[in-house]
Formats: sequence, C-alpha cells, structure tokens
Amino acid sequence: MRSGNPFTAPCCGIAPGKCRGNMPQIPEEIIQQAIIWRREIHARPEIGLQEFHTSAKISSLLREYDLEVHTGIAGTGVIGVLRHGDGPAIALRADIDALPIQENNVVAWCSASPGTMHACGHDGHTAILLGAARYLSQTRAFNGTVYFIFQPAEENAGGGRLMVEEGILTRFPVSAVYALHNWPGLPVGEVAVSAGPMMASQDNFFITLTGVGCHAAMPEKGADPVLAGAHLITALQTITTRRLSPLDSAVISVTQLQAGEAINVVPQTMLLSGTLRCLSQAARVRCQTLMAEYVEQITGPFGVSGSIRWEYGYPVTVNHAPQATILADAARQVPGITQVHTQLSPSMAAEDFAYFLEACPGAYLWLGADGPTPGAALHNPHYDFNDQLIAPGIGLWVSLVERSLSPVSVTAED
Repeated sequence: MRSGNPFTAPCCGIAPGKCRGNMPQIPEEIIQQAIIWRREIHARPEIGLQEFHTSAKISSLLREYDLEVHTGIAGTGVIGVLRHGDGPAIALRADIDALPIQENNVVAWCSASPGTMHACGHDGHTAILLGAARYLSQTRAFNGTVYFIFQPAEENAGGGRLMVEEGILTRFPVSAVYALHNWPGLPVGEVAVSAGPMMASQDNFFITLTGVGCHAAMPEKGADPVLAGAHLITALQTITTRRLSPLDSAVISVTQLQAGEAINVVPQTMLLSGTLRCLSQAARVRCQTLMAEYVEQITGPFGVSGSIRWEYGYPVTVNHAPQATILADAARQVPGITQVHTQLSPSMAAEDFAYFLEACPGAYLWLGADGPTPGAALHNPHYDFNDQLIAPGIGLWVSLVERSLSPVSVTAED
C-alpha cells in the first residue's frame, strides 16, 4: 500500500501511445476535506427517506462550489449539475442513507443516533462524490454536463426506483449513468467492473400454511402444517438444484418460521418467510412460478392448504458492456488503482442502482476496501468505511468524467 497521496504517480498506466496525459493530482486538501465530510456524515446517520440533515449538508456544499442544485428528488434526494461546454451528459450516483443497526465501534465519529449507523459505507460514497464535484468544479477539464445524483433510501426502500419513476432521467437526460460501492473482500487498490450481471435480484416471500389444529397426542385428529412446512422447506431447495439449469444462478433461503403457542398443541397455521435471489429475470420468473406450485402441491397430501405472497424487490443489476469497458478504462488511469478485474463472479446481494441501469446505459463498480487488516463485513455493527478509499474514489470519478467528456474524442478501445 502506498503511503501519502497516491495521485503523485507520474503516469496514468494506459499503454504507450494511448494515454491522454498524466492523471491530474487530486489536491491533498480536497482528500482530507472529503474524509472530514465522511466522518461528519457517519456521526449523523439517517434512515432512508429521512436523510434531511445529510441532504441539507450536500446541498450546501454543492452550492458552495457553484453547482446548480435540485432538492426534494424522491423526497430527500439531491442532484447537482455542473456544466462546461456543449458536450454530452453523464451522471454519477452515490447513496446517502444509513441502516437501523446499533453501532459497536469506538471512534471519534461514532454514530450519535442510537440504533442507526452507516454500516454499508454510504457515508464514504457520498464523500467521494462530493470530493469529485468540488475538484471538477475547480478544474472543469471536460466538455459537457455532469449530474451528481445523491440518492436516498438505497437500503430496502428503493430510492433508485423512486427517482427513476419521478422521471429524473427525462428531466436530466444523460448518455450514461455510473455508481460505485466499497467492497470488503477485495483489496484496496483493486476494483471490479464486469459486463452483465453484477448483483442479484431480491424478492421476499411469505408463505401461509393452514391445517387443522389438534392435541399433539392425537395428531390423526388434525392436519399438521408444521410437518407440511418441513417437507416444503426441503423441497424448495430442489428448485435451484434440479429445476433450474446449472448455468442459472439462484438462491432460495427460508429465514423465518412461526407456528404454535403451546408445546402440546398441533397449531392450525404455520408461517414461513424468506428471500429469493437470482441473476437473470428468466430465472427469477421461473423460481417464482415453481415456488407457487410447490406451496400448493406439496402441502396438499398433508391436508394442509398453502398460499404465497410476494414482496417484489430490486431487479438484477446488469452492467451495459460499453459503459463497463469505459469505466474499467477510466479506473486503469488512476494511480493507486493497481488492478482492474473484469471477470469476477457477481454477488447474490442486491442493489437498487439496478433501476437506473434498466432505464439507461451505465455500469456499477466495486471499489476494493480491505487493507492489510481486513475490516468488518457490510451491514455489520463493527463496520466502518475505510478512508483509504477516498482518494482513489475521487480519482476514479474525475478520470471517468475527463475521459467520457473529453474535448478530444476518446473511445472505449483507446
């Protein structure tokens, strides 16, 4: 790991003859200021659609850097607009919400809001985008328009869907939209951006099994939904192993069971709930269809009736190939980013940036977060964003903007 400011390296790393020039140095003052912002945001975490303080802070800073600012997008979202010349437009997105988790860290910037913390690094994503906005507002070494999207409610509330449904991509038309996420498990200095699926779809299911309650000593007098549920849980696992192609990735996890109140009574009902994750829309539809059939057909012989209710969540996050290539090429220009992975397997976690990618070409990147001592996993009460990511994160967005909106045309093949 390099010490000090990694943006003092002499070359962008592109092959000889292909380079547009040295990657400009990101001033240390901007990097340090972004770290301060990150820690201030971390100390005042806000749940999705309640990010009032965070939104106000973002808006104030963007206005300070002479950006055109639009607020109240999807409730608490903010969009900053930076124009320079008549070239095309692209958008960069950061998520701003926190999670309902009690923080267990002991740091000066620890959450001051009981039961709420930035356990996924959205504080860092926001600070990186603010740092890029500040730098680009000063240098303006591009030709076109950059939209800085600060999105609320990525965690479960679907702020990305709300923004798209409000028509921001019509109101602020762009040729491409991009986002990043810090990624524990990938070393600092490495990034991953692949064409095709990067993250899975996410749907929650709620199954109700209704039988006939009776005394536990006389089970023949009733119809046991618990026994039917046990068979159903086992059968559901065969969908991914025997009813889908081995080339289709899907996960069915039953995570909650509720049944009975007395130890000597066969209950009348049993409730099962869980999550379905898939890497294609075809697999998603197939799994949902088969699960409904299993709920009805497997429980019937036990004298139990079953029904399934769906809470549809995020679609598959699918990178568009041209934009994934452009983003990978931009990353290769950034000193401090030592390796760009374009063939890593996708994650079965979900991300609501998927809604943007359904509506517009774009790409989503993982920014390696593990230092010499790996940190806690995402959504863990001991997680804290690695501030070593601030400098390469800002550099990545600057590289992408100056490459995508260069006065001199630069293609993905350069």
